[in-house]
Amino acid sequence: MTRDVVITGMGVVAPGGVGVKPFWDLLVSGRTATRTITHFDATPFRSMVAAECDFDGAEEGLTPQELRRMDRATQFAVVSARQALADSGLVAEELNPFRTGVTIGSAVGCTTSLEREYVVVSDAGREWLVDPDYAVPHLYDYFVPSSMAAEVGWAVDAQGPCSVVSTGCTSGLDSVGHAVRLIEEGAADVMIVGATDAPISPITVACFDAIRATTPRNDEPATASRPFDNTRNGFVLGEGAAVFVLEERERALARGAHVYAAVDGFASRCNAFHMTGLRPDGKEMAVAITAALDEARVAPQDVDYVNAHGSSTRQNDRHETAAFKRSLGEHAYRTPVSSIKSMIGHSLGAIGSLEIAACALAIEHGVIPPTANLHDPDPECDLDYVPLVARNARLDAVLTVGSGFGGFQSAMVLTSPKRAGR
Repeated sequence: MTRDVVITGMGVVAPGGVGVKPFWDLLVSGRTATRTITHFDATPFRSMVAAECDFDGAEEGLTPQELRRMDRATQFAVVSARQALADSGLVAEELNPFRTGVTIGSAVGCTTSLEREYVVVSDAGREWLVDPDYAVPHLYDYFVPSSMAAEVGWAVDAQGPCSVVSTGCTSGLDSVGHAVRLIEEGAADVMIVGATDAPISPITVACFDAIRATTPRNDEPATASRPFDNTRNGFVLGEGAAVFVLEERERALARGAHVYAAVDGFASRCNAFHMTGLRPDGKEMAVAITAALDEARVAPQDVDYVNAHGSSTRQNDRHETAAFKRSLGEHAYRTPVSSIKSMIGHSLGAIGSLEIAACALAIEHGVIPPTANLHDPDPECDLDYVPLVARNARLDAVLTVGSGFGGFQSAMVLTSPKRAGR
């Protein structure tokens, strides 16, 4: 018999606020957290806007040693994990540590600290032979993304399966999908899982400038992210983290846990086509969606809401619009769709987990977050993208999707805790 997996705890660090409530309040209000970059002087770059987190690790309970040791993205993950564990009602000391695991998704790992320390040891790039005497003792931890999962494991005393999933922009979906499988197969009882990224740094901005993927709309940062809008011209970089406590359903119910949603279906595919290009027919994403729906035993006509990847690029928006039509059939025209990247930007590997958090909260509150800045819909994107204002709706089955450079396509189905399990 399949072990159904549910979300019983949630922690969030996001643009617009730290914690689940500020995150949700921002989304349902339709406000945006995108602004001119303040982390560094971005004036030499093509794209100078981002969705930054107003985050102070000390205020969030991190010790001076933790602040010195951890990269910004790792700090996000640890703070979110502690929030999630507290929210779940579980106490680390009462858990079997060998049956408690960690999976963290990240696209770019500890990029911020790695770049900062390279600047130091190379004397701002002037020295080809770097001087290791100037390196911090934690430089190796910045180099290996596994340190992020290890730090979370130490923070919650999880000594079971521990891993990092790095599949680009689908990392936040794929990490949760992997953790679900570990619980289903009996390798763990509880998983602390999610994703984090803090990519707002010169090297990351330069990388996306090079392929012209980010928006040059620098004079309008608050409205620069415009998914499905005819005037969009690239995505807005973001940062943040979301971490969940996952448990087997019967175990959670037996202890009287609050259940946000069940994770009933997950699938991932690769288009084996192009590093950044997407076929216009959306076939690969459609295949992933169908597989996730089949696993969840949810018919296409029973999908109540789709959380789109909605990156604010013409290629992606048209690709996934085609995928929704291909996988949901005529029901796609009756299904509300929206993109929260319009409000919190695209935090690369972290965004998939932030979108899962948004979907679980949408189910709990019966509210669909809007697509901000959608004033002039692209005629080729002709579905119901819930523009500008949140919408009340009963949500029993929600689909969330992700698309990443390299051809990664992932889909996940979350269902209401009131719905019978698989």
